[in-house]
Amino acid sequence: MALDLETRDQLIDMVARFVAERLRPIEAKVAEDDAVPADVIEEMKSLGLFGLSIPEEFGGLGLNMEEECLVGLELGRASPAFRSVFGTNVGIGSQGLVMFGTDAQKAKWLPGIASGEIITSFALTEPEAGSDSAAVRTLAIRDGDDYVLNGSKRYITNAGKASLFTVMARTNPDSKGGSGVSAFLVPSGLPGLSVGKPEKKMGQQGAHIHDVTFDNVRVPAWNRLGEEGEGFKVAMQVLDRGRLHIAAVCVGVAERLIKDCVAYASERKQFGQAISGFQLIQAMLADSKTEALAARALVMETARKRDAGQNVTLEAAASKLFASEMVGRVADRAVQIFGGAGYVADYGIERLYRDVRIFRIYEGTSQIQQVIIARETLKQGG
Repeated sequence: MALDLETRDQLIDMVARFVAERLRPIEAKVAEDDAVPADVIEEMKSLGLFGLSIPEEFGGLGLNMEEECLVGLELGRASPAFRSVFGTNVGIGSQGLVMFGTDAQKAKWLPGIASGEIITSFALTEPEAGSDSAAVRTLAIRDGDDYVLNGSKRYITNAGKASLFTVMARTNPDSKGGSGVSAFLVPSGLPGLSVGKPEKKMGQQGAHIHDVTFDNVRVPAWNRLGEEGEGFKVAMQVLDRGRLHIAAVCVGVAERLIKDCVAYASERKQFGQAISGFQLIQAMLADSKTEALAARALVMETARKRDAGQNVTLEAAASKLFASEMVGRVADRAVQIFGGAGYVADYGIERLYRDVRIFRIYEGTSQIQQVIIARETLKQGG
């Protein structure tokens, strides 16, 4: 159920102030230290950011998709590393449990996820299963009341801090496609589960990804999420919502970059006038603003359709494709408008230029989104 407008506006205002007053001033330090300060994380917990999408009955805010996207727009105005702290709890790390969990599973884990006491992680990608996510090789073989997991996962966000993983593993070795994959809720402390060192990345310092290895990890059958063979279905439905969330964040980053460009171009003088007066600078601003407005409209309309119960697999993929590609172009133009200042670290433009590059890759590459859009368009007849 949607929030009343006054409550929604108060929430958006609270997030906007937190971004402006607490997050943006420490962006450079977070990037340098490759860590978000513990006191900031505690503030995120107290503000309810870990439970944005968790139902109210389990201690979350229970936002619908439109409301979550509005929050995502505000979060996008700060370094994406901050959102990553709680992003898996809000999205792919919790929504499988929300959508497919039993009442007992929800009662056991969702309150801790909403409070931030439990950090979640979503383990689908493998060394040989990235875009081809149905090619999962990690095995989960039934042994009495348990499943025994063996295999490895790659580039798993928040794995180093996670206390609960949603793991996709093959329960039917004879099936090579998605139909043989099941989903499991796997606590991090189980014997045989190990997490590798954090990877060195192009951008988003302060947000960490790791390899995760399962060596004869015994998981109670009670922890299976949905029925056997439903894992791919779980993953795809979770990703529909996650892609919309990411698209909203992309729009927020673009709007922040445009505002920064306008401020800089209005102050920076060349040939005796502010560079904002030059038509080629204006053209870059105009293109960026137009694309950001189009992305915002697409994301919000898709969010409203999802809240109305419509299937938005096509629209979610289109939103993620357009918004992630759009913010890359906006960031590139921002570097150009700032010139030499955009290439050095002082203004933060070069950092955001690197940060936004991952948006075209995770939760489905741009090319995978194109495949989904084409498939759904053909299925619908146009």
